[in-house]
Amino acid sequence: MTINCAIIDDEPLAAGLLESYVAKTPYLDLQGSYNSAILAMKDLRNNPVQLLFLDIQMPELSGIEFAKILPRDTKIIFTTAFPQYAIEGYKVNALDYLLKPISYEDFLRSTDKALEWFCVAQKQDVYRQDRFMFVKSDYKLFRVSLDDILYIEGLKDYVRIHLKNGEKIMSLMSMKKLEDYLPRPEFLRTHRSFIVRMSEVRTIDRFRIVFGDTFIPVSDNYKDDVQKYLDLHTLA
Repeated sequence: MTINCAIIDDEPLAAGLLESYVAKTPYLDLQGSYNSAILAMKDLRNNPVQLLFLDIQMPELSGIEFAKILPRDTKIIFTTAFPQYAIEGYKVNALDYLLKPISYEDFLRSTDKALEWFCVAQKQDVYRQDRFMFVKSDYKLFRVSLDDILYIEGLKDYVRIHLKNGEKIMSLMSMKKLEDYLPRPEFLRTHRSFIVRMSEVRTIDRFRIVFGDTFIPVSDNYKDDVQKYLDLHTLA
């Protein structure tokens, strides 16, 4: 996979260093380098990149302010000499935050994180479009339609996929892997042992999801995500 990227930094030496790092990272393709957010604004609005290396403290328009007007699909790695901006950076959904002077080791660690994020997002897009996945069970591959899934149960190293027709498919797989790849918020983790297809939920009893005689708990770790979903679909 190749990630289109750009650099915005008003320090020529810092920008040059980042350009050299991008050049020797095989999965990065530099689309532009700018010394101010104002200069980059038109280009990145008309031709957005996937990943932006963005300085924070710049004249006219700061990196934090610029991040708020970028297309939502553009992911950001902030590059700055000032650690006090870290919290603000994460508030605008930055993938990472690199402190200057930036070593190539730190740069690569950060871009590897970005690559992983884009690979997961790409796979989620495939699942959203094709609406099925293949899972291994008993040395066979079974095609599972996302529309047929009711919920998924974690059992140590295995998962049990519960289908609407009552069928259950066991597979050697981690819950984390499924959670990462299944499209959100259609599928939400409600507990360390359960992922639920929220569009199939018909009844919630004292914050337990009810499927027939089965009560699926919502633990504190996942309560906020479930509540946000419910708030969007509940008439006050």
